[in-house]
Amino acid sequence: MVTSTAERTPRATYQDVLDAPAYRVAEIVDGALYTQPRPAPPHAVASSYLGGELTGPFGKGRGGPGGWWIIDEPELHLGEDILVPDLAGWRRERMADLPDTAYFTLAPDWVCEVLSASTRRLDLHGKRPVYAREGVGYLWLVDPADRTLEAFELHEGQWLLTASAKDDDPVSIRPFDAITFNLSDLWP
Repeated sequence: MVTSTAERTPRATYQDVLDAPAYRVAEIVDGALYTQPRPAPPHAVASSYLGGELTGPFGKGRGGPGGWWIIDEPELHLGEDILVPDLAGWRRERMADLPDTAYFTLAPDWVCEVLSASTRRLDLHGKRPVYAREGVGYLWLVDPADRTLEAFELHEGQWLLTASAKDDDPVSIRPFDAITFNLSDLWP
């Protein structure tokens, strides 16, 4: 269950994130601190397997064009918001080297959120607008319970659904349309 401290008078700070229990993921959205437990196995598997599908061809150039950093659960400092997407990707032409900090201040080019009952509301209504505000070009939403993937592209500040896949559909979706994998490869 996601908990919020939205009732707090002072806005949450990075110190609140640092003070959160180590077994919880802490994020700040619109000044409120949200914490949730580590992902359940179906969520973690979907995220890990998707990262595996993308890292070889895009992160390492094995069987694909390379040119990306694909990172699991990066901590993003975007203005006053601190978000931890399940996966994020940066084109190396925009971020040649990884930062020396424990977090990223440059918005990614692509973000993937793996939806679960406990994080769905925050992912869709809290974090998605921040990604749009910061100019993230691509957003994928993966739902292990429904076995779906929805892909969005940012156009004039609005998210437009550009592709969707279900069950064992082949996936070849921007910005990673140089490869194809079966969506069923993400499910345990």
